[in-house]
Amino acid sequence: MLFVILFVTGMMLRFAYVPSGAGAYDSIVRLQDEVIFGNLLRNFHYWSAMLLVVVSFLHLVRVFYSQAIYFERRKNWLYGLLLMFFVVSSNFTGYLLPWDQLSFWAVTIMTNMLSFIPLVGNSLAGMIRGGDAVTEETLLRFYNFHTGLLPLLMVFFMAIHFWLVRKAKGVAIPSSEKAEKVDTSPNLVYKEVLTALIVVFVLLLFSFFVDAPLLDKAKPLVSPNPSKAPWYFMGLQELLLHMHPAFASFLIPLLVIEFFIIVPFLPYRSINKGVWFYSENGKRISLISAIATVGFTLFLILVDDLLLDFNHWFPGTPVLITEGVFPVLMYFVPVGGFLYYLRKKLKADRMELVLASGTIILVAYLVMTLVGSLLRGEGMQLIF
Repeated sequence: MLFVILFVTGMMLRFAYVPSGAGAYDSIVRLQDEVIFGNLLRNFHYWSAMLLVVVSFLHLVRVFYSQAIYFERRKNWLYGLLLMFFVVSSNFTGYLLPWDQLSFWAVTIMTNMLSFIPLVGNSLAGMIRGGDAVTEETLLRFYNFHTGLLPLLMVFFMAIHFWLVRKAKGVAIPSSEKAEKVDTSPNLVYKEVLTALIVVFVLLLFSFFVDAPLLDKAKPLVSPNPSKAPWYFMGLQELLLHMHPAFASFLIPLLVIEFFIIVPFLPYRSINKGVWFYSENGKRISLISAIATVGFTLFLILVDDLLLDFNHWFPGTPVLITEGVFPVLMYFVPVGGFLYYLRKKLKADRMELVLASGTIILVAYLVMTLVGSLLRGEGMQLIF
């Protein structure tokens, strides 16, 4: 439903938007001030896009914790990860289109992070931007991706995704529960129509009272303080404050992506399809992991900001060691010890350890996102 809203409102916005450095910002201002219901239309599109990211993430979490990624559902899990990438990419490319200070510098930060990827980083960042910096060429590329290529890819892979759900006989339910079959119409149709109406009503009501952000027109030579990435990338920007860019923008994200890709293909003693958190012990372990991750992540952020300076303690040591290897060890060694504790003391099997690991990754990113979004002020210093 959110995708349909975005498609319809996006098509309407195309009639008012001018995809150029000189006209983009003015066209947004004109849309808000002069076009009847123009501001509401932009708000509706913007908040639907934000909600799509949240809903897609929650869907990914639900599928992961309800054991719906194994056996015949493995392939669809991979398509789901790809769709999550397209959702974030579509949101990110649309983020630049207002061409204001907020969007310009957010995109600048994220594309600069790409340049730290070994070997291909500079070429990749240059290809995405269309040059060495964010310019009108970047705006045009993002506009074409946002309004052309990405929606087509999403429609194509959504069709495959839904077909594979049907092929796997619908949403995963526990084998102990016998599925009661009912007619699609009116049972399912009635619920889906009602849900769609509620979504539209809540979003419209929210869009009436809360405007989509719009700062001054983009100024390439004057950066705001602080300059922040889009909120769904704030976890990465927060990570960048604590370790070398090659680790924060490449190695750590790569390991996380690999983890979620290989999880369905690992050998397990048993799989409880449709059962949340696998077992009662799995539920307990996931809760303990979440609480421990919140506390440990916040503790390390505070310690790193206030006390740690490996460059001062180890002068002459390569920066990849002091700002890369050491921070990684500070997090992963205790995490490894925590997983060992779960294995020995709480008798966690492989599936429960996977759930604990997934919980640690997701909760740590959420904590860093909240800290970066809410507790970072001028100069990206912590504020309370």
